[in-house]
Amino acid sequence: MTEPISYTTEEIAKLLKVSKLTVYELIKKGELPSYRVGKQIRVDSTDLEAYKQNARNEMNPATSLEPIQIQQQPDAHRPVVPIEEERLDQEGDIRSLIITGQDASLDLLAKAMERKNSRIRPLRSVVGSMDSLVAMYNGRADIVSTHLFDGDTGEYNLPFIRKLFISLPYKVIHLVTRKAGLYVKQGNTLNIHTWDDLARRDIRLVNREKGSGARVLLDEQLRLHGISPASISGYQNEEMTHMGVAGRIVMGQADVGVGSERPARIEGLEFIPLIQEKVDLVVLKQPENKKWIMQLQQILQSHEFQEELLSLGDYEVSLTGQVLAENGTE
Repeated sequence: MTEPISYTTEEIAKLLKVSKLTVYELIKKGELPSYRVGKQIRVDSTDLEAYKQNARNEMNPATSLEPIQIQQQPDAHRPVVPIEEERLDQEGDIRSLIITGQDASLDLLAKAMERKNSRIRPLRSVVGSMDSLVAMYNGRADIVSTHLFDGDTGEYNLPFIRKLFISLPYKVIHLVTRKAGLYVKQGNTLNIHTWDDLARRDIRLVNREKGSGARVLLDEQLRLHGISPASISGYQNEEMTHMGVAGRIVMGQADVGVGSERPARIEGLEFIPLIQEKVDLVVLKQPENKKWIMQLQQILQSHEFQEELLSLGDYEVSLTGQVLAENGTE
């Protein structure tokens, strides 16, 4: 999968013809998604284009297409502090944390972390499990969610993490357990019930992208059941999200897809559970991360947060917040 071009805040300022202060304000307000590479803040070209399009849509047609300038009112009682790449707030450092993954529980987690620490700015990156781990390995993610099934061991996540992060100090913390299985239309008129049914000639699959947890689950199950991907109609048809898969089935463009329960329920599809999957979080045990990792664990173990998860109706939280594995020292 080709990654989008990314820009520094200085490059964004030049492209939009605004000051760097304006760019920082857009990032701070969440209008322009960003992430951190070392001490440098970067913005993907796709997010920049989305921001520009949203700005155009919100404008009156008679209004000039010049980018909107955010005016800063000077405070006579506070000296102006130069804003550096790693600083987003003139009153102190704001630590941006990139949280990767697509599950709704991660949105709850991001909000809970911001409530607990006003100096944390959670930024959500909606990417698949494998790409999330690679992003962390390359220093482009802080809290990675993953649900990767290993067919040889029957385990989730740990076999992949141990192989990739062999030289990195990490901690794996359980987030939720949920059901994964097949999406079909209500009534299931094609009588789809098992992994083996996917090889039938009268069934069209809509797949997930390479590296996603659902794609890895499907590929591992096909391998274990001796089914060639080439024998499955629609195997090459990909969607980037569970909701995208569900939508294709609703529109009659496919008969079956693989995913977790909640998107199927939202789209009014029938869900056939086939496996209990674990969604775990990975963080790097580095000295500068110690404080927020402790706060993350406190949130996950709190009754309040677990009640929020249960309110979504699809999760099992008896192990939420439990440390499953560690490597190295802080």
